[in-house]
Amino acid sequence: MVTPMKARFRPAMIRLMPERLAKRFGADQSGVSAVEFALILPIMLLLYFGAVELGDALTIKRKVTGVTSALTDLVTQSKKVTDSDMGNIFKAAKTIMQPYDDGKLAIKVSGVRIDANGKATVAWSDALNDSPLAKGSPIALPANLIENDTFLVTTEVHYDYKPTFGYVMTGSFDLNDQYYMRPRLSAEVKRPAS
Repeated sequence: MVTPMKARFRPAMIRLMPERLAKRFGADQSGVSAVEFALILPIMLLLYFGAVELGDALTIKRKVTGVTSALTDLVTQSKKVTDSDMGNIFKAAKTIMQPYDDGKLAIKVSGVRIDANGKATVAWSDALNDSPLAKGSPIALPANLIENDTFLVTTEVHYDYKPTFGYVMTGSFDLNDQYYMRPRLSAEVKRPAS
């Protein structure tokens, strides 16, 4: 039962309760860390997944460069390259790309003949997951590589990289590289017809 004295103070107590609650809530520090963590978590996750994707892309780019260099080097160490040799060279490229998907790898290996006038044309071309260059077609070379009556081997490698987590980077990116080398054992690397 409410006594008359308590009844008189009850409205004043009710009026003071929101003020007291506000003061208590303002001074309470127990949930601040949880709120801060909830605000920072999405940013931390975005940075983490971005770092994973960037690391993956850089590793694949390094492997693409390794494939380009190795293939050009293998071809220029031969006097002639047969179909069997080219098949083995493409297998080596797939091995270098492991553990990444070699189905996204596109390779063109071409022999380029530069005539007495400095005109560069395709002598032969092979490709994996791509179309080879047409024999006899003109090809653009960097000016510092053009020497009359010489031969070059060029390798062009592309990798269609699609991020695993496509929240920030969507679509696919072409990670590519191209190498040019002169033959080492002969003036020209021959490619017998199959």
